[in-house]
Amino acid sequence: MTQPSKDTPEARAVAGEIEKQTRVKAFFKTRDRRVSIFRNDAIRFLKSLPSASVDLIITDPAYSGMNQKLKLGRGKIIGEYRKAGENGAKWFGEFHDTEENYRSFLRECYRVLKDDRHIYIMFDSFSLLSLAPAVREVFDVKNVLCWDKVNIGLGHYFRRRHEFILFASKGKRGLRSKSIPDIWKIKRVVRSKYATQKPTEVFELMIKGSADKDFLVCDPFLGSGSSAIASIKTGCRFIGCDISDKSMRFSRERIAYFYKNKVDPFQTQSLLGDDGALIKLFGAG
Repeated sequence: MTQPSKDTPEARAVAGEIEKQTRVKAFFKTRDRRVSIFRNDAIRFLKSLPSASVDLIITDPAYSGMNQKLKLGRGKIIGEYRKAGENGAKWFGEFHDTEENYRSFLRECYRVLKDDRHIYIMFDSFSLLSLAPAVREVFDVKNVLCWDKVNIGLGHYFRRRHEFILFASKGKRGLRSKSIPDIWKIKRVVRSKYATQKPTEVFELMIKGSADKDFLVCDPFLGSGSSAIASIKTGCRFIGCDISDKSMRFSRERIAYFYKNKVDPFQTQSLLGDDGALIKLFGAG
């Protein structure tokens, strides 16, 4: 595991410039300023960042398409429709995937990303069909990756065991490793305290494929903070945001604990499946 790097004048300067440009005080930041998280709407947060300030974007938007358009059974995929609303019991704010909203998100991602850099966007099956084509209008799409969750989940028309990850670039940049397959066999998180928590290994693979040490990684949909933990483990700096108070509290606790104890309190063991290529990749560091 890569240990958090020491505070340096360069790291302080970069962190200070980003915080100055965002014009918003970080909800939480580590003492070495290598990790900062902000409570904000994703698009507003991206608009506050300087142009060409981010080395890699890895994110899992809380898309509304499957929940709001595929009203299957008694409720929604996460929570229940009858309880949704500003003062209801819906536990997180979804990213409403209208064409206008989504294109604004993509344009801001493109603006803040440096030239010759990568972006990874996670999709469920519905949003892949409805939104992924728009990514080609902004980025150079290189591949669609499949996260095989190993353990089968829920579903009305075939039970779900996978999600998709769209991999694209701004300019030209090769992968750091040619040993990463396009199907990632990583077990899903079960009995988590955060309902949509993703395994850190999913984000670690994105970073292993696309980031050098000390790259600045950005996640505009922070959620459970798995992308932040993955960035720390792989020696990268990190900024992220989420509009949810629960996400902020959960991620702050998780990051602070990891920094102090070098242990992830909300994913205590590896969730790699039995794919020898991935096991070898992680075993090699």
